Amino acid sequence: MSIEIRVVDTPVLLKEYIFLPEKIYRQESRWVPPMYMDEWAFHDPKQNKALSYCDTIRVIAYRDSKPVGRIMGIVHHPYNEQHHEDVVRFFNFDCINDQTVAHTLIQHIENWGKAKGIHKIIGPFGFSDKDPQGLQIEGLEFLPIIATPTNPRYLQALVENEGYQKEVDCVSYQMPIHPTLPPIYEKVYNRISKNQSLKLLEFTSKRQLGPYIIPVLRLVNEAYESIFGFVPMTEEEMKKFAAQYLPVLDPVFVKAVVNVENELIAFVVAMPDMSKGIQKAKGKLFPFGFIHILLAMRKATQLNLLLGAVKPGFRGVGINVLLGKSLMESAVKRGLTVMDSHLILENNTLMRSECEKIEGKVYKRFRVYRKKLL
Repeated sequence: MSIEIRVVDTPVLLKEYIFLPEKIYRQESRWVPPMYMDEWAFHDPKQNKALSYCDTIRVIAYRDSKPVGRIMGIVHHPYNEQHHEDVVRFFNFDCINDQTVAHTLIQHIENWGKAKGIHKIIGPFGFSDKDPQGLQIEGLEFLPIIATPTNPRYLQALVENEGYQKEVDCVSYQMPIHPTLPPIYEKVYNRISKNQSLKLLEFTSKRQLGPYIIPVLRLVNEAYESIFGFVPMTEEEMKKFAAQYLPVLDPVFVKAVVNVENELIAFVVAMPDMSKGIQKAKGKLFPFGFIHILLAMRKATQLNLLLGAVKPGFRGVGINVLLGKSLMESAVKRGLTVMDSHLILENNTLMRSECEKIEGKVYKRFRVYRKKLL
């Protein structure tokens, strides 16, 4: 049976594109839908400025008039120019377990890229590392967490059968939450906590936290500059990012450090796991979805790290221990027992070593693939 490809160029097709994974994966017990409010924003040029400076294409595959897969192509011109790359990306790759469907979708993006004179494709990868990146290839027995990929096991074979090889892996650690740190860290904490030039900030309300969100995102720009796929946020994007995430943040799990000039030099942001709540809410906040999400966060036993950074020039002196001890103490008080590290590049030996020093074990792996376009 032949496969028909339709380019998404109408609001009706965009709606079908956004909700297609829900139809394909409805039998997958571990699939967690995205927050659909965020999905609509991602595909809206008024809310996602990356759509104005990147070439994009979205397509849906049909068999007998039934949608059976989707994929997005992205050419990120500013990133390619800055890094002297010649790359097209594929993203939002979701389809039934059928190689013909997968081939048709992936080949469409490859040909689209080649028509633009591009000679390499990577993916799954969105506009930046802030989008869910890669296919999950290990630890699929665990529920995915927010802002990470969620996919059935068979997608790995479908991609690799098209000649794709590993570009880079990210790993996630699961770490036990203990009321005390290992002795080596306690010594560091005792030293760094006496440093009068540093001040640990802890928050009990979103009103207290609000003024620090933009400085946190500015520090992300500074600290994440060399990370694979990272694209700095503009001030406008920071404001929208802050407005998007501040309502769901628990201030208790946000920690920051400032210097004597009250300049932000480090932070960590974490959140109790909400995956089961998003499942029950079916990815929708309203009319009652937010209740399921809040209840899931209250009942959670896992804390998920989302962001963290130390300003260049202040690294290696123990500020991470100051943040970590405070975060662990808050987690213990809430009854949380394990922590997810979020995605860490496999070659980030420093961060991986920190996870392993507190008994962290790799329990998930995500892979971004590459292929030459001849």
